[in-house]
Amino acid sequence: MSELDEAWALALAEAESRARLSGRRDIAAYLALRNSNDLLRRTGIDWLTSTFETLAAHANRRGASIQILKEDNYRFRAGNSTMVGRLLILRFGVRQLSVEAGWPRTPPDGVVRGGGLAAANIRHLGIKSASEALRLVQSQQGAPSWVLGEKGERQAEIHETNLRKHIVTLLASR
Repeated sequence: MSELDEAWALALAEAESRARLSGRRDIAAYLALRNSNDLLRRTGIDWLTSTFETLAAHANRRGASIQILKEDNYRFRAGNSTMVGRLLILRFGVRQLSVEAGWPRTPPDGVVRGGGLAAANIRHLGIKSASEALRLVQSQQGAPSWVLGEKGERQAEIHETNLRKHIVTLLASR
């Protein structure tokens, strides 16, 4: 978590405390929900990016030579909305796999389509058919879960196996 994220979490916690003390249960409930959702978002994004990093590290131990680049506070488009989050770039020769994951931070940024908590794009440079757009949703058990597909469609849940396929595509013969 960046220093800005830590400061934001602290400010939200203080605002929630002040709202409770002043009897504003509605505001306190909203801020508690916001904190809970932000924790789910960070957890989901951490899992997605760290899983890709781990898979790349395993491939490197087998001799792949994947370069790993990261950027925080990265802004990207998901539909008509702007997401703020992380960028992870995995480079292998001339091939590149980009993982963008984040959520809208302010009202002008828009929303995550389909009632999602966060959005992600997995993009293969030059191989558009291998790219995927993901949404982070809260599962029935309350844990965050990445899915493919819009709300109302059959939503395929994303697991490490799905991410491994993207590494295989990245490493496919040049």
